[in-house]
Amino acid sequence: MNFRKHVLLPVLAATSLALAAPSAMAQNFRMALGDAAGGTQWELGTKFAELLEAKTDGKAKVALFPNSQLGDETDTVNNAAMGLLDFSVLAINNVTPFSPTVGLLTLPYVIQSADDAKTLTQGDIGKELTENTIRDAGVRIVGWAYSGFRVLTNSKRKVETLDDLKGLVIRVPRNEIMIASYQAWGINPTPMAWSETFTALQQRVVDGQDNPYITVHAMKFDEVQKYITNIRYIFSLEPLIISEQVFQNQPAAIQQAILDAGREATDHSFAYLQATEDSIRAELTAKGMEISDPADGEREWIEKATTAVWPKFYASIGGKEKLDAAMKALGR
Repeated sequence: MNFRKHVLLPVLAATSLALAAPSAMAQNFRMALGDAAGGTQWELGTKFAELLEAKTDGKAKVALFPNSQLGDETDTVNNAAMGLLDFSVLAINNVTPFSPTVGLLTLPYVIQSADDAKTLTQGDIGKELTENTIRDAGVRIVGWAYSGFRVLTNSKRKVETLDDLKGLVIRVPRNEIMIASYQAWGINPTPMAWSETFTALQQRVVDGQDNPYITVHAMKFDEVQKYITNIRYIFSLEPLIISEQVFQNQPAAIQQAILDAGREATDHSFAYLQATEDSIRAELTAKGMEISDPADGEREWIEKATTAVWPKFYASIGGKEKLDAAMKALGR
């Protein structure tokens, strides 16, 4: 008997079965969410999970872990890049440190409506930013949550002018563009991890923060904040990312199902925002929050932020021509 052949054939057969197994066996993915259940991150994630399971006849399932159970949002980018985490839904500003060109979407007052946000994320600019993120960060954007404008909340007083803002301690993410925006308005904000924010507000370590109405509601900020100002400096976008390593390791059919589920979940998120934001605003008012608009149509806020902030970040977003292209796409 040829002993070498006798031993190798079973080994090769077992190896072939192991390599074939992923396409036949169920794929159980994990998805990290920075926010609590009930917000737009949860809505996007649950819809995506539902769609992916349906499109793969149950071969691919996704378990959601809200409230930063799998780490801070920035941690999830690192973990996904290393293939240690499958999916994450997180604020776009927490992707920017890893792929600076997506900072285009957080330049103050570039996006002025939900339709603007949809145009930029789902058009050619969004496709280019996705490719950049794969290259720079090792993660792929496969969907978008549309959460609305980041309104300013605080526990001390009504804010309608930039003078009203002075003296308040405002939490912001560790994002250079957002920090620069507040500095342009005359205050130095306090960078802080998202997972620490509620406790900091509760203990009055900081007076306020900014986030969309839907996030304010989902995180129960009405328990620790009293006043809302309808600033519109950033439209909150929360991409659904997948580890590029994980994506490339999937069979072609699963890859396509992920992409298709991401597109459909993105459309669902846009419709969800349109359908719920007004009722959430009314509910927060009913819970005792006081809502006001910036004086003078927010003109002073806009002028100071765009004049001081935009030029500082031309290089990081890929040049002023990238901003010009975005404005052209928006018809401005």
